[in-house]
Amino acid sequence: MKDWDWNDGQDVVLAVKHLTKTYGGAKTAVDDLSLTVHAGDIYGFIGHNGAGKTTTIKCIVGIHDADRGTIEVAGKDVRSDPLACKRAMAYIPDNPEIYEYLTGIQYLNFIADVYQVSGKEREARIRKETEDFGIYPALGDLISTYSHGMKQKLVVTGALIHRPRLLVLDEPFVGLDPEASLILREKMHALCADGSAIFFSTHVLEVAEKLCSRIAVISGGKLVTEGSTEELTRDKSLEDVFMEVIGHVKAD
Repeated sequence: MKDWDWNDGQDVVLAVKHLTKTYGGAKTAVDDLSLTVHAGDIYGFIGHNGAGKTTTIKCIVGIHDADRGTIEVAGKDVRSDPLACKRAMAYIPDNPEIYEYLTGIQYLNFIADVYQVSGKEREARIRKETEDFGIYPALGDLISTYSHGMKQKLVVTGALIHRPRLLVLDEPFVGLDPEASLILREKMHALCADGSAIFFSTHVLEVAEKLCSRIAVISGGKLVTEGSTEELTRDKSLEDVFMEVIGHVKAD
């Protein structure tokens, strides 16, 4: 069951158009970036440290204001209709900060309240997701007692609880053990099969190559290549593609 309600048949889940973001009027972190993510896409966003990935993501989810350009989620503008966009999204940052004075179940119920997930739905989803990730027995414990990996699993569960139309993740596999990483990949596929889309950054090119349907490479705030994973890796690995395009950018 989907908790978002878009009735316009939008196939484009995320549209970033000519996004530009500067800091202090001097450093350009994102430079005229445009990309489109469709329903069913698992869209990998890769680049070196400082390339502009996290700034782009923070603009998409409404943490940063863009200097120029527009961002739309299923046709809704992030700037003019931020609540509608946030209702349809879930965001997992690279270093999730959560309320450690709450228990796991209190945190998940708080998230379910924010997204207005009904009692019956939330109970079933919380049990299913936390059992899959192996943290169900610890839901009554304070989050402050959780390991880093357990906190990451809790945050992922919270992000999935309202079945977002767009799931945005920044380095989602950091801190997850191999089994949890596999479970997350399976859940990403299932979410997209139900009409959602996923936009995520990662430094793990092998994971991106196996998981993503489309990939974009960013360097110096600019989009340097974009396309289906099949097209980009037809005759080479994603690692080869990445080193090649980054090398050309540095040479220029």
